Amino acid sequence: MNADSEDPNADEQYHLEVSADDVAETVLLPGNPERLEKIVAHWDDHESRAHHREYRTATGTVEGTPISVTSTGIGSPSAAIAVEELARVGCKTFIRVGSCGALQPEMNVGDLVITTGAVRQEGTTAEYVREDYPAVADHEVVSALIAAAERLGYDYHTGLTMSADSFYAGQGRPGFDGFEAAGSSDLVDQLTEANVANIEMEASAICTLATLYGLRAGAVCTVYADRDGGEFRVEGESRAAETATLAVHLLAKMDERKREEGVDSWHAGLSLED
Repeated sequence: MNADSEDPNADEQYHLEVSADDVAETVLLPGNPERLEKIVAHWDDHESRAHHREYRTATGTVEGTPISVTSTGIGSPSAAIAVEELARVGCKTFIRVGSCGALQPEMNVGDLVITTGAVRQEGTTAEYVREDYPAVADHEVVSALIAAAERLGYDYHTGLTMSADSFYAGQGRPGFDGFEAAGSSDLVDQLTEANVANIEMEASAICTLATLYGLRAGAVCTVYADRDGGEFRVEGESRAAETATLAVHLLAKMDERKREEGVDSWHAGLSLED
């Protein structure tokens, strides 16, 4: 059987319909294609490069730093396709930009959550690697996102994210007509007690694939759902986008500083302030 039946290594990628000339090395990954316009509003310039299925791609600059955005649709299966095909055309850093449900009582609707690692409750990564392999955000991406949130003055939290495959049953919500999946009634309490910060649907796949391929990844999400207080409200939608955009520029400065100092990894002894 020919494993290359869809020719995934062709120059123009099968699902995203992008090639190497269409994208920068660093890509923001929102789920919702409509969020793309809200992200590029924070850039200095941009140009649409592709739109196929749920995948919309644009490329531009922020303070001279090249930047791209590709929407992934909902869930880890489609997010993994985006990472696979973007990696094939030369992308090296991925930052999920999304929304989430917060689990810890000190978190409020509109706050940001910066992922440091993820609980792999989605099924996509099990098809790549053994179940005890960790989903970890790259420390440089986490540092850049924290620095960006600090500079912008946004309330933020860092911690573990749980990525689910289902918005309803997989996140402890009732299904149609009050259906409750086995264990769903205790899910939120168990995650809260384990000090998991938030729930969403893509971060663990993005981080796992990036680590497998020697690339960088992280995630920043705005809290829409307060799972502790029972509140859901779309507030601060642009905060994650603005934070991730600034983080891309800071990562570029961090990479430049590493080259100047002749080191391979960002560390606390380095500074972006001259």
